[in-house]
Amino acid sequence: MTTQTDTPAQRGAVGLRPSGLVLDGAEQVHLCASLFYFRVPREAWADRLAKVAASGYTLVDVYVPWNFHETAPGRWDFTGRRDVGEFLDLARDAGLGVIARPGPYICSEWDGGALPAWLTLEDGLALRQAEPRYLRHVEAWFDQVMPLLAARQRDRGGAVVAIQVENELDFFDTADRPEYLARLHGLTLGHGITVPVVACAGQGDLAGATGGVDGITPAFNFYPDDRSPFVEAEARQYADLVAGRGEPLLVMETNRRHATLRRLLVSGAKVIAPYLQASGFDFGYTPSVGNWGDPGGFMSHDYDFGGYLDPVGAPRPEMAEARVLARVLRTLGPALARSTTASADGAFRVDVATSASPSRLVLDGGGELTGIPNLTDDAGTAAFPAWFGGPEVVVPLPAASCLLVLRDLPLDRFGLPGTLRLATADLVGAGPDGIELATAGASVVVLEVSGGRPVLVELDAPAPAAPVRARIEAETDGVAWAVVVRHPVDVDGNVDADVDAPSDDGAAAASDGKAAAAEATAEHPPLTALTGLGLAARTGRTTRYEDAPSSEDVGVYRGRTHYSTGLDGADELLVEGASDIVDLALDGVALPTVAGFGATFLLPVAGAGRLDATVETWGHANFDDVRLPALRLGSLRGLGRVWSVVGRSDVSALWRVSATGGWPGEPAPLRTLGGWSSTRVGEPTTYSRDLDVDGAHHHALRLAGVAGSVQVTVDGVTHTVTEDDPWLHLVPGAGSAVAITVPHRPGAGLAAELFRLEPVTGWDVEAQPDEAILDLSRADAAGETVALPLELAPGEERWLEAAVPPGGLSLGFEGTQVRVSAFAGGELLGRVWLDDPARPRFTGGDAGRLWLPSAWNDGTVRLLVRGTRGVEAPLLGGVRLTATPG
Repeated sequence: MTTQTDTPAQRGAVGLRPSGLVLDGAEQVHLCASLFYFRVPREAWADRLAKVAASGYTLVDVYVPWNFHETAPGRWDFTGRRDVGEFLDLARDAGLGVIARPGPYICSEWDGGALPAWLTLEDGLALRQAEPRYLRHVEAWFDQVMPLLAARQRDRGGAVVAIQVENELDFFDTADRPEYLARLHGLTLGHGITVPVVACAGQGDLAGATGGVDGITPAFNFYPDDRSPFVEAEARQYADLVAGRGEPLLVMETNRRHATLRRLLVSGAKVIAPYLQASGFDFGYTPSVGNWGDPGGFMSHDYDFGGYLDPVGAPRPEMAEARVLARVLRTLGPALARSTTASADGAFRVDVATSASPSRLVLDGGGELTGIPNLTDDAGTAAFPAWFGGPEVVVPLPAASCLLVLRDLPLDRFGLPGTLRLATADLVGAGPDGIELATAGASVVVLEVSGGRPVLVELDAPAPAAPVRARIEAETDGVAWAVVVRHPVDVDGNVDADVDAPSDDGAAAASDGKAAAAEATAEHPPLTALTGLGLAARTGRTTRYEDAPSSEDVGVYRGRTHYSTGLDGADELLVEGASDIVDLALDGVALPTVAGFGATFLLPVAGAGRLDATVETWGHANFDDVRLPALRLGSLRGLGRVWSVVGRSDVSALWRVSATGGWPGEPAPLRTLGGWSSTRVGEPTTYSRDLDVDGAHHHALRLAGVAGSVQVTVDGVTHTVTEDDPWLHLVPGAGSAVAITVPHRPGAGLAAELFRLEPVTGWDVEAQPDEAILDLSRADAAGETVALPLELAPGEERWLEAAVPPGGLSLGFEGTQVRVSAFAGGELLGRVWLDDPARPRFTGGDAGRLWLPSAWNDGTVRLLVRGTRGVEAPLLGGVRLTATPG
């Protein structure tokens, strides 16, 4: 076997080598499961960690959200379910290493990506930049969190084996990446961090993620289509890139399917961290908005993408796949960690769609591991040429799988004679008594003693708790191998399990689907009546403001802000920047909910004397999406700016046309906006004109017909206007010279309209932060029985109370045009929004259910229910109760 020389830094408890993340000197490929303490009740932490350990995964990656711990400026909380130190100690006790990810930005579909909502109230502060004001706040955060992590590093007896700074910075326009990352790195080391520091690239931009800073190791996030034939080729390219730097390929996030994880393994990954193998819940006011480019998707209370543990901690069938893959990694150990990657083109033949360039690993000390994907939903076969002198071998290739095939593996490392020439089942154990394999189907094993002929044995498919056993004898006297083939559900993935020799028992591990079946859910009778409580939904205490403030300006970082103003004869309002959920009423009559994420809209108000608005923060943006104002990272919440429209004019005509190369000629033709016609399709064409702005009023320019985006230059300053928000605000004096540049497309006419504005002033504002709503939810109140279904008026809010049975419960809500916030155990469980045309897309899990953990269940759940205006009357139809583990 080859050897590697340790540097002094690598001789501690944790090191990084080309073979990967080396813990206590042991080289092996690691599987890492995301598990987030802030999405799991504290009472369930130990159980979740134990189940991850039972899967055979050796690491967990853990985000540490800044705004979960700094709940208001300078107010820090690391107690109760925010006690991250206790979680890390429990991870250590479970035998798991932790990759800690304290940001400062984390994404994770979490409110604002964990950046506190008040940061951008500070004038001139620039997020995720080497900017003094922002870095001062980051330093304060690191002063809180880094000592907790440093004290729990592996060389101090703790669980922390690596620290990730920032997250997918290559998605963000950071002006000076080297300086920004260098500052974060310096702040990290300044707190005594000695474990490796990594930074992950979200789209493969190594320099964009790390800034090229010495001491920051690049990691990569791969989210391919699981059926893509190009996964191996892409992964090998990055493996080769980091190998040239003397570094391992660390896959910090990827898909959860173990077929894909196997493809990454054979392509050279040394740490493989599928994102969210252990699901959870977004409790309270924590989900983000703006997820995955809808734009403006909401995250559901369920934070679940199909990992091997469901949100309440019940194992799914994928747990068996996890245990098998973990045992393969442990059995092959350093030989696998020290392996090199190569193409497997021509090594096999399949009759289904497979990788365009399959991968194999050349194991240290001899042998090869080849990945054979089946990218279809149909079973196929894989055929191997008879390189060992026997017949061609044909074996089943299950649907949507990746077969790992071992070839030419010397067995002396396990105390066995000879060579394993071929194994089409997974090698999950080996020792002096023989080898242990795992598969759900038939398999082939070829064994050979030096100087003898290979012995080929075809093995039947095992059944659960009924392994297939064989004794394979070589022609050489006295040489024999015991072979046990188990069904995957009978493989124990626990890292403390004995894998040195075939086990005699066929019992499944404790955390498989059988254990889940023992914790089977049970339906309770649906609720037919609730208790209506005599509680107000708000206090009604307001403060007068000249202009409508943002929610953050009045201390609402999570919760609601209520606005009211007189209209003084206005006919039409222009609302800019309202977000997230905006409920409007004219003279007490509710209007349809607006969830436009800051997009400008017109509101007819002729004849109305008063405008009321309730703006609920569903979450701050966790991506930086330029298409809508409230989807920009750091964007504020609230009603935005409200204007009375005092004039409007069509400015679609009389635009001067120009383009590159002296086309068209001078004098410039006058055309309608977008109306120039020529054969030069796709070339940038600029339309310019002076607008009739008076220098005293604010104005707004609306562009109808925008496809994608256009560049608008106002008085020499260029702006991007998108089809999702085709408006441009012009401050007094701006707009006398406007130019719009679009790709030339014959017949693609645009329309332009100019609005003259006056501000709407005199706002009565009630701030209702999350603490105020929680206080209302805990108040004593008398009640009376209310039968379900319950019809509400649009805009009506009511407090209801439900009596529920003990234990963990899933609450499923049915109805139309209703939003429900559910409270229990002194906390907001979460929110649902039922069947409303205004509702954005929800992602993550079941958007109509909430989970009540057993530790929070005191026998009642309080509901704050609001009716909305839409096609149907608001109706809370029913509440379904399902018993759940935990």
